[in-house]
Amino acid sequence: MADDVRAALTGVIDPELGDNIVDLGMVRAVTVDGGIATVEVALTIAGCPLRDQLRSDVERHAGGVPGIERVEVRIGAMGAEERSALMDRARRKAQDRAVPTDIPPAARVLAIASGKGGVGKSSVTVNLAAALARRGLVVGVLDADVWGHSVPRLLGLEGDLAAEHGKMVPLERPVGEGLLKVVSMGFLSGEDEAIMWRGLVLNRAVQHFLEDVRWGNLDYLLIDLPPGTGDVQMGLARMLPRTEVLIVTTPPVAAQKVATRAADMARKGHLRVAGVIENMSAFTCEHGETYAIFGEGGGRRLAEEVGVPLVGSVPLDGRVAAGGDAGTPVALDADSPLADVFAAIAERIATEISPLVEMAGCSARLLENVEAALGPVGE
Repeated sequence: MADDVRAALTGVIDPELGDNIVDLGMVRAVTVDGGIATVEVALTIAGCPLRDQLRSDVERHAGGVPGIERVEVRIGAMGAEERSALMDRARRKAQDRAVPTDIPPAARVLAIASGKGGVGKSSVTVNLAAALARRGLVVGVLDADVWGHSVPRLLGLEGDLAAEHGKMVPLERPVGEGLLKVVSMGFLSGEDEAIMWRGLVLNRAVQHFLEDVRWGNLDYLLIDLPPGTGDVQMGLARMLPRTEVLIVTTPPVAAQKVATRAADMARKGHLRVAGVIENMSAFTCEHGETYAIFGEGGGRRLAEEVGVPLVGSVPLDGRVAAGGDAGTPVALDADSPLADVFAAIAERIATEISPLVEMAGCSARLLENVEAALGPVGE
């Protein structure tokens, strides 16, 4: 009969985590003695505000099992390992409910993250997007840094997002044979207007950008995340679980240690950490002397600690900032050695780190080939 009680408890849902307490590992033990069922439930914390609600739900569901006359519920608190296992299960469950998007299945999604602000994450995002577009690719840029949106200025784009069939249409910037498609809160509010949103509102804004944008054809989608390890990062893991993460850091040890947290959050959200990009590395003056102004080795140390490749290092150079201020990314200046740096990073990403998936072997493409050769299937 204990198995029947345990089965009945799968109907008790933790409203915060969205899964039943049995699969979440919150039911430690179920025993039945005569008509009395004793259920041991472990909560994430002893003072959980849902304590009384869960107790009532356990009593109701277990008490509905034939032969059970009384239910005794013993409430305890989880240990660290139990909490870790519970959150792992909850994250996987949340990813099963990923939001529907217009992002093509074959497009590679790269989130550009950092442990803190001031490391040039947005500049890296924009220049990497431009370098990929120079390869003739169609690259989407989603400015998910809702508070500190800077992508429109860095790319020299202005205007309003148009609507087509109920969805926003990205602003576009041709790059040779490639194309940039850009969506940012900066197209919906003034550049100097503060966005004073938190938590669920922030997540909802990013969800709109994922669900309600007509991206069309894409090879890559680069997502410029806000700095740190907050609501947007956690929400993205739930809404778009195929996202891969590139961590941007600077040479100092302090920056490296903070960036480790961004990698840790990505992995706890079951997102692949694809690599590390070091920004603001050694500065070379016009006389050819090189100076490690901010120290050295932070990118390499972070990559080794996290166990991922160091994709590239971007030197400290005022032309990166100047190009951003002018809306002309330095990666588009064919005569600049900095363009070569970003081109090399784009080369590694496109050929080694996150290469495009060849869809010729997928079922849908095979079906297209069969129909082309033999006529529509089913006729």
